[in-house]
Amino acid sequence: MTWKPNQPIVSIKDLHKSFGELKVLKGVSIDVMKGEVVCIIGPSGSGKSTLIRCINGLTDIQSGSITVEGQEVHDPNLVMLELRKKVGMVFQQYNLFPHKTALQNVMMAPILVLKENKKEVEVRARKLLAKVRLAEKEGSYPGELSGGQQQRVAIARSLAMNPDVMLFDEVTAALDPETVKEVLVTIRELAEEGMTCILVTHEMGFAREIADHIYFTDQGVIVEHGPPATFFTKASDPRTREFLSQIL
Repeated sequence: MTWKPNQPIVSIKDLHKSFGELKVLKGVSIDVMKGEVVCIIGPSGSGKSTLIRCINGLTDIQSGSITVEGQEVHDPNLVMLELRKKVGMVFQQYNLFPHKTALQNVMMAPILVLKENKKEVEVRARKLLAKVRLAEKEGSYPGELSGGQQQRVAIARSLAMNPDVMLFDEVTAALDPETVKEVLVTIRELAEEGMTCILVTHEMGFAREIADHIYFTDQGVIVEHGPPATFFTKASDPRTREFLSQIL
């Protein structure tokens, strides 16, 4: 299948996922266009993180389909490296190598996985650290950085692979309140530059501000979705209204 820019860059159709007897995703369908910012919200245990991990091929599925730029993610013949080039992911935990500097952490994947020229990668990595406002920290080790700074290094590390889509899984959940903003600013700038972003988030104010489309999940299904302007003020489903009343 040849993907065209007027088609969804990420397309999820009737996705089902279970862990043993526990059905986590029950027929989820989402389309994301190139350059779009989609936020997935919902209570804990509603399947949000599982969904986003399925997009990156980190979690297998029982049925349904996920395509990225027309390529079926769970095609057994797919070379995962090709998917990893297209889809970057930032997790709640930073997962940086503690014995590597910020600059080395950003450089590792392009050199070791993509076999790119070290000098060229270093130039790009320095630019990316400057982009996330950490140019002065390139020689620092993760243990010398705040949580927010480590998360921004993790974002730069994902960007070093030149992805077309960025996935963010509750990337501010483990941060102190004062460091949340610096990470959200970085994500906002990426979105403004046209990066396709899919975010699982509990930051409702941020979701309202940045998203083109909001999806509310509960018990493995999408209960309601829509643009922020209507989703937050004119939600039609009682479960959505109940959820929003508790967090807004």
